[in-house]
Amino acid sequence: MNHTASPDRYNNKGLYARCGRSGLKLPRISLGLWQNFGDVDCYATGREAVLRAFDLGITHFDLANNYGPTSGSAEYNFGRMLREDLADYRNELIISTKAGYKMWEGPYGEWGSRKYLLSSLDQSLKRMGLEYVDIFYAHRPDPETPLEETMGALDHAVRSGKALYIGISNYPPEMTQRAADILKQLGTPCLIHQPRYNMFDRWIENGLTEILEKEGIGSIVFSPLNQGLLSDRYLNGIPADSRAGKNRFLHKKQVEESLPKIRSLNAIAEQRGQSLAEMALAWVLRLPAVTSALVGASSAAQLEKNLNALNGLNFAPEELAAIETALKG
Repeated sequence: MNHTASPDRYNNKGLYARCGRSGLKLPRISLGLWQNFGDVDCYATGREAVLRAFDLGITHFDLANNYGPTSGSAEYNFGRMLREDLADYRNELIISTKAGYKMWEGPYGEWGSRKYLLSSLDQSLKRMGLEYVDIFYAHRPDPETPLEETMGALDHAVRSGKALYIGISNYPPEMTQRAADILKQLGTPCLIHQPRYNMFDRWIENGLTEILEKEGIGSIVFSPLNQGLLSDRYLNGIPADSRAGKNRFLHKKQVEESLPKIRSLNAIAEQRGQSLAEMALAWVLRLPAVTSALVGASSAAQLEKNLNALNGLNFAPEELAAIETALKG
């Protein structure tokens, strides 16, 4: 039975931003299905988060071929939600997927060859039950495959009707410029770049954002909360069920070393009337080159809290200066 979407889902006019110089608008907060949507997770909880996101106006859902665990299961589960709940709303959704990391055995199961990328896209479409995705990414740069081949595969994905737009993820500045030049020559411009970016990992400020703005490429940043480090999760210790508690993507030593900075940042957030997570999201969205911040959600309630960041996107110069001081420790 199809979900009946909230009639108020587009009431928040400030939720959307144009992606670079394209005609496409994306929500400032997008939902990523990297964790919590695999076959090891509770399907009902994931479904609730996705449907609540859409009811709140979040139209963009970000996946990759290897998301799960197990690999492929996030796409399969999302495909079920599309089929059973959101079939009537396909034209309102931006669905993205990627290929680049290891997906199957043998020499054609990862990286950036035309063989791997286009085979993987076909598999992703089959898992989700789709004729096309809105955005298809090369998930990581391949040091051995010519960039012309990888970008040519992305161009082909659009020309074959299997993707509406294409993007790149984790590409350094110089390679991003080369990729943009190749795609421009092919006639399929790069829509978007997906880099990691947060207060503790600011590499995109060293040349990438300038290229994105110059070329009219949007960006959607992942890990804006640094795996939950930039939240109130660890202010009073390390919960056993947390990522650091399980040593999964975040280590206890990393948390312990960062605590003084986290507490200083939390004090600034409180003065702004925000949680630390809300301020951290607003902070990444302050850059003109950043179109959207990609968040995960272990529940619908957590997602709603993250959306509160949109109520406080502006920073006074002294607040930004205080954040810089806190980050220097």
